Amino acid sequence: MVVLISALSADAATGKVVKVLPHLLDLKGRHTLSPSLFDRDSYQGFLRLHPDQISSIQYDVEWKAKGAPQGPLKVRLETRGVARGEVPVPFVMEREVQGKGWFSHWATLQLTKEEYQKLSSVTAWRVTLWEGTRLLGEQKSFLW
Repeated sequence: MVVLISALSADAATGKVVKVLPHLLDLKGRHTLSPSLFDRDSYQGFLRLHPDQISSIQYDVEWKAKGAPQGPLKVRLETRGVARGEVPVPFVMEREVQGKGWFSHWATLQLTKEEYQKLSSVTAWRVTLWEGTRLLGEQKSFLW
């Protein structure tokens, strides 16, 4: 006879970070010139080749949580950048989010122009979903 015991109660929240889309923003705050995904990817390539046209970066985060959270849900963005050959510059941003159920939700985290200039360029990032002080899920870049 096999007995399965769950460590989480039925009411405890579970969650995950489904997808993270980092988008460079141009001098007018746009990440694309049209709604087409092909045009978005093409424009992102253009911005990577022309860093003088970049004003900042925005992270669109798809996340999902089920159950009753015991504390506030937060999406946290951590980035590392290299500014003029110095040691990696860390940056952390948090945003409280709401939502639960079967469907996913989106949150946008955008660095200000000054914050982006301090990083110079983002070399690695990590996005986490938190319930109070408990980590529910994460996605990270290859270099994290």
